[in-house]
Amino acid sequence: MNTNSINFSQIFLRLALAASLLSAVADRLGIWGPPGATNVSWGDWEHFLAYSNTLNFYVSPQMGNVLAILATVLEVVFGVMFLIGYKTRIAAWGTFLLMVIFALSMTVAMGVKPPLSYSVWTTAGAAALLGSINKYKWSIDNLK
Repeated sequence: MNTNSINFSQIFLRLALAASLLSAVADRLGIWGPPGATNVSWGDWEHFLAYSNTLNFYVSPQMGNVLAILATVLEVVFGVMFLIGYKTRIAAWGTFLLMVIFALSMTVAMGVKPPLSYSVWTTAGAAALLGSINKYKWSIDNLK
């Protein structure tokens, strides 16, 4: 694989992961539309909390709310880090870990199909691949 392919792949992965993470947050904040609207998963924070607590059935609802907030904050932080190319490797491996936890929780709570249908394992794999790249062209990381 030549350098141009690697450079294109890493910037594409960075932007795709950023868009995915930030879009999920936008959905739970109602930016993509209200609950029940076409192509809207949650539509507001309350519906997202209910979903999150379904996945985190093994903790109290209060702790589930904390986990929902933590996941949301991490998705925003990692998404922005990907956009600007800051500490990309940390964002990539953090996203990998977050997606693996999410996929495992989905599998236990809802079965095998949902994490496959929502490409959670694929997202985890993409994040791991991005984390394995040595140099991130077109990023703050590359200014060193």
